[in-house]
Amino acid sequence: MKNVKFKYFLLCAGVLAACAAGIFSGPTASLDADILLRLRLPRTALAALAGAALGACGCAMQGVLRNPLADPYIMGTSAGAGLGAVIALALGLANPGLGFYLLACLGAFGATAFAYFMARSGGRTSPASLVLSGVMVSSFCGALILFFVLARQRESFSALIFIMGSVNEGGPAQLIGAAALLLLGLAFIAPITRGLDALSLGEEKAFYLGLEPEKLKLRAFLGASILACGAVSAAGTVGFIGLAAPHLMRAFFGPGNRRLLLVSSLFGAGALMALDAAARTVLAPAEVPAGVLAALGGAPFFLYLLKRNRHEFF
Repeated sequence: MKNVKFKYFLLCAGVLAACAAGIFSGPTASLDADILLRLRLPRTALAALAGAALGACGCAMQGVLRNPLADPYIMGTSAGAGLGAVIALALGLANPGLGFYLLACLGAFGATAFAYFMARSGGRTSPASLVLSGVMVSSFCGALILFFVLARQRESFSALIFIMGSVNEGGPAQLIGAAALLLLGLAFIAPITRGLDALSLGEEKAFYLGLEPEKLKLRAFLGASILACGAVSAAGTVGFIGLAAPHLMRAFFGPGNRRLLLVSSLFGAGALMALDAAARTVLAPAEVPAGVLAALGGAPFFLYLLKRNRHEFF
């Protein structure tokens, strides 16, 4: 118990350190209260909400698919949400806004469901086919996003930055929208964490334990889609946080999804706050999209996991 408390302490200390870095770092060393309270604090809060959504989304997807390489970026969920968001912007729908959120959620859920059912064969889903299917769906959604960006050239630069993953300047409406989507997604997933634990034993055993695996998957996919929508609306398509957060936290806190959902959310929040702080300082006064930095660190991590788990894939 003491060991677990110490791990919680380290995790919370890391999140607070990332929060401090997000608030006090930037292209200017000024500690002007107006800059801190009106610009950096809301942006850091938005990064925390988006990162928490990505961590929780990755936890849900890895749990329901029983695949350590599943995450909203690789499965096409983030790309689907991004496609819905870009279509919403092309239609003149504001971010934040109900229409914007609906299209982003529909895009996320549609991309995830399509990748899952395309990978499923004979009642089974192999990890390799799932990853390949997700990559293809993500690539297709990415091509459609670029099409809409070219069709709306006046907003192409801002849309391009959005696609690469960059935390928005958090206004009150965006903060409320991102927080609402995070809470709604968690409301879908938190009650089924024990069901996800049972599902890890296999669909047949979960069925004999009184669960309905298909309904469980549908609810998890819906929750993950809402979380991906919240993350994309706040920070664009940032990859690999949803992969790394549950994987690393599982090594420290164990496989139980109830605790894993909480610690993955905390780790994701800290990770994106730290990435956003780095994005504003690496090439200051220019700003690097946080999604670029996430990919630079996340892609090697994904290859490491793929090599370590190759016996489960091939």
